[in-house]
Amino acid sequence: MARKGARPTMWDVAARAGVSQATVSLVLNDVGGGRVAEATKARVLDAVRDLDYRTNAFARTLRSGESGLIGFISDEVASSPFAGKLLKGAQNLAWETGHVILSIDTYDKSELEAAAIDTMLSYRVRGVVYAAMYHRVLDLPAALRDVPTVVVNAQDRDGVVPNVFPDEEPGGYTATQHLLEAGHRRIGMINIQPAESDLPAGTGRLAGYRRALADAGVPFDLDLVRAGHGTIEDGLAAARDLMDATEPPTAIFCGNDRTAWGAYRGLDSLGLRVPDDCSIVGFDNQETLAPSLDPGLTTVELPFEQMARRAVEILLSTQGSYPQNNPIECSLVLRGSVASAKARE
Repeated sequence: MARKGARPTMWDVAARAGVSQATVSLVLNDVGGGRVAEATKARVLDAVRDLDYRTNAFARTLRSGESGLIGFISDEVASSPFAGKLLKGAQNLAWETGHVILSIDTYDKSELEAAAIDTMLSYRVRGVVYAAMYHRVLDLPAALRDVPTVVVNAQDRDGVVPNVFPDEEPGGYTATQHLLEAGHRRIGMINIQPAESDLPAGTGRLAGYRRALADAGVPFDLDLVRAGHGTIEDGLAAARDLMDATEPPTAIFCGNDRTAWGAYRGLDSLGLRVPDDCSIVGFDNQETLAPSLDPGLTTVELPFEQMARRAVEILLSTQGSYPQNNPIECSLVLRGSVASAKARE
């Protein structure tokens, strides 16, 4: 029996269960296989619970070379509105599998990133989730090539490690198709980047918009497309510009929720109402914004939680390699910002 006030040891568990210390070790490390009878396992686990025994994680690291930690390195994710979902997705699966997340935000500073990687390696992490604030093609730090790594919300330029990212084009297709199904044929789009930019988010969402129009037999009209930078101000100005045209759109697909908020304001400044005068669909499902607009914004959700969960799943997989690219579906969230085009006639 453990001394009063002392932490119970593996020997205490063995004595309580009436087995050897070696048997306790086999059970706790799940390596006994058929060598330990189920009834014996049950006695050991009961003793663990009764004594409130906790394994020595440091000693286990020395024995196995693995700490049970999963590193989570991000650039500016902690300052973005989606940080909670990324960390939640990673942490939930880590916890379910007996691991712990060690998270460091580098604030997009190279010296902090180098220090973060050194820290992860010193703790002998099982692997690293390398997360980006926005979907882009990036250069993976050379030091991460020596440890299992998965890139999240971005893509590794050299194709060295698996990537998990939003499936942008189908997301843009879904948003536009929803407007088409509501009867709209003159549909504008306000993108979140300049026309010359090759960032995957804007190019993918625009490609989805164009493909949905083509599949519906609606000609693509460049006059209905506006570039922007994903800001409220750009959404306001672009929406005013579109609605001032001789033939204004009856609906607008906005490349993100902040742009959609700006579009709401732009319509309001013209004495127009969403969705009575123009339907709006966004992209992100920013929880602090989309449900709070009046009416609530129908939008396409970026799958942050699912992406981080998939990344941890890949790191922990022992069933062979995952595909290099792992796009995750962006689903439509319905609220009140889309009305039937026929209802406007």
